[in-house]
Amino acid sequence: MAVLTCLFAGCAGVPESAAPQPSPSAAIAPAESPVVLPSEGDTSASVPDALAPIPLPQSEADLWRLLQQADRGYVVLMRHALAPGTGDPSNFQLQDCSTQRNLSSEGQAQARETGNAFRQRQIPVVKVLSSQWCRCLETAELMQLGAVEPFAPLNSFFRDPTTEAEQTAQVRQAIIENRLSPGVTIMVTHQVNVTAISDIFPQSGEMIVLHASDPDQVEVIGRLPAI
Repeated sequence: MAVLTCLFAGCAGVPESAAPQPSPSAAIAPAESPVVLPSEGDTSASVPDALAPIPLPQSEADLWRLLQQADRGYVVLMRHALAPGTGDPSNFQLQDCSTQRNLSSEGQAQARETGNAFRQRQIPVVKVLSSQWCRCLETAELMQLGAVEPFAPLNSFFRDPTTEAEQTAQVRQAIIENRLSPGVTIMVTHQVNVTAISDIFPQSGEMIVLHASDPDQVEVIGRLPAI
């Protein structure tokens, strides 16, 4: 799992793995310490004004306000919406949704409401990436926040953990490359993928806000509970 400086498949109460769900009351989990920038005389890196220290949000409302400003590249790592069951059927095929665990009607409604929450707050979403699993693609599409781009590194490695390290490194690199581009990128993925990046076990539909403070460091800024 990626190393973070602090502190997105499954159905309600039925995770992809046996780890316990966090309390839904934990709406925000701020970083343990502020971003450390190079000193004035440090010429080892060029850090633009856009990467001044982030004022750590103290509430869910603060976190939404931070995303509204989007003065830097934030990533919202989201576990797909509610989907009954665990894992996928034994006859799973990536290109055939009928062989996969899919969103319930409640999950479809949850995805729509999540998209509404972003639109109502006028969050400047610039990109939407998704796992190629049908439940993730459907979640991203129902949110209606922009064209959905399948992104293989977000695919579940629940059945084949040997790909975890490579996929997690690719997602981390995408977050790092996004750091200087203002706006919000949404990544819809699975519980195991979210946990590998953030050390957080998310509920279905929960969102983890991330930012790369340095070219090699990804931080958890906070958590937005499932809607």
